[in-house]
Amino acid sequence: MRFQTELVPARLTRRYKRFLADCVLEDTGQKVTAHCANPGSMMGLAEPGTRVWLEPNDDPKKKLKYGWRLFEHENGHFTGVDTAVPNRALKSALNSRAIAPFSAYDRIRPEVKYGQNSRIDFLLQADGLLDVYMEVKSVTLSRQPGLAEFPDSVTARGAKHLGELAHMVAAGHRAVMFYLVQRTDCTCFGLATDIDPTYATAYRAAREAGVETFCYRADISTKGVMVADTLEISI
Repeated sequence: MRFQTELVPARLTRRYKRFLADCVLEDTGQKVTAHCANPGSMMGLAEPGTRVWLEPNDDPKKKLKYGWRLFEHENGHFTGVDTAVPNRALKSALNSRAIAPFSAYDRIRPEVKYGQNSRIDFLLQADGLLDVYMEVKSVTLSRQPGLAEFPDSVTARGAKHLGELAHMVAAGHRAVMFYLVQRTDCTCFGLATDIDPTYATAYRAAREAGVETFCYRADISTKGVMVADTLEISI
């Protein structure tokens, strides 16, 4: 998935009201407010003064003319902060049959209603195969070198999705929890059980019910975000 317009570097001044970020453009010194498409805590990713990358837009329907896409670490690694990006990157990968465990599926349907007033991120279908209900989560938290964790804040919605995936298994379908690690500095993945023990409990119950877990890392640059290869799951 390539960014629609060329990203520009900036310095973060503050992130506030969850979806707003004040920044200073590096090339002009202009102060701008960018949309932050991330409802989580963004622990470790919102320190003032850090280098970020913004995507400009000229859409007259958008109030904010910049979107915050990347956080650049001091060691040159990137973290993707836009939680909508994983779905877009994964959709592209699924459609191109680039995710080996699901390459046999030729019908990829996003945002299909299911469960109790919910929408599944992707419903995968193919003749002769069980339907796959796939929920996607963006992973950006890392508190230990090399270890990516989810979630970075309490997520009742996430726990609900796990329960609904378990119901899909009971109904005779496949159900998949797909974690995409939007960091280039991590080699394994685990749950942040101390941050949200309820989510961890719901995850274990879903696994016991037959919900499958996949975790992939993303290749990230200022040009775009691509689904890369699998990460070790340590849960």
